[in-house]
Amino acid sequence: MKRTAIITGASSGIGRQMAIDLDLRGFDTVLVARREEKLKELASTLHHESEVFECDISKKEECIRLYENYKDREDVLVLINNAGFGQVGSFCEIPLDRELDMIDTNVVGVHILTKLFLRDFMARDKGYILNVASTAGLLPAGPMMAAYYATKAYVKSLTLAVNEELKQAGSNVWICALCPGPVDTEFNEVADASFSVSGISAEYCAKYAVREMLARQQLLIIPGKVIRAGVVASKVIPTRLYLKAANSFQTKKVK
Repeated sequence: MKRTAIITGASSGIGRQMAIDLDLRGFDTVLVARREEKLKELASTLHHESEVFECDISKKEECIRLYENYKDREDVLVLINNAGFGQVGSFCEIPLDRELDMIDTNVVGVHILTKLFLRDFMARDKGYILNVASTAGLLPAGPMMAAYYATKAYVKSLTLAVNEELKQAGSNVWICALCPGPVDTEFNEVADASFSVSGISAEYCAKYAVREMLARQQLLIIPGKVIRAGVVASKVIPTRLYLKAANSFQTKKVK
């Protein structure tokens, strides 16, 4: 039976590796991003049918165009909302336009695509949605990355709430969130950041995420034992102490 996965932010990093993993699992793929050449390059390496869809997720009309193009495809079984970016710096100093673009990509785009495709998945009573959040969304806040942490908290909260609604409705649709720590991708370059902590590979993160999504066990998928332990530890540290330490740690990321 034909199975298709739509992956946003598929031109590099985690999204690219998810597309590769899903292809190896027998899925056809729809590769979505702004960099069409990167998508075509990836598509040429995949074994199953792969479509390239150039799209800017930060624009509402582009999200709707993506949905309209695939809404009648009953073979679409997976939606991965991976497109997103961050920015390191003082809240007062980061340009407002940059933050609004981040919110449109990380929050509004995820919200639109989740809602539109979820309705169709529910009507067919099957499907998976994986929203890529971050461990940033599990922590109290992120000084020096204030807007980014806030966007990922939104994605985490939305995903958990919708999962419970699906459960109460007796739906077979599954939605979950990937919450990785540092990953070796283009994120650092885009965010003007330099991480002092070494990240996991995008390949490992993607394989772990896809496996756990299909297993339908973890609502919040956190790859890496060290990061999982860190999230647990953050819950017992007094908030003021955590924020002070976080501010110091995040400041070191600024190039």
